[in-house]
Amino acid sequence: MTPEAKARELIDQKLEQAGWILQDVKQLDLSAGPGVAVREYPTDTGPADYVLFVNRQPVGVIEA
Repeated sequence: MTPEAKARELIDQKLEQAGWILQDVKQLDLSAGPGVAVREYPTDTGPADYVLFVNRQPVGVIEA
């Protein structure tokens, strides 16, 4: 397992423990709950590892 894959496993675990709903960008549903963390979200400079949405608004980015 690569260091990035290990980091992603840990980040997924921590986000879930904190109450975030995790989604892959292909199954994006921002109405799934108030806090949605989306993996591999596209940006102008390439995909962000995670983009955090609160009430459908982007509020943060996490890079693994």
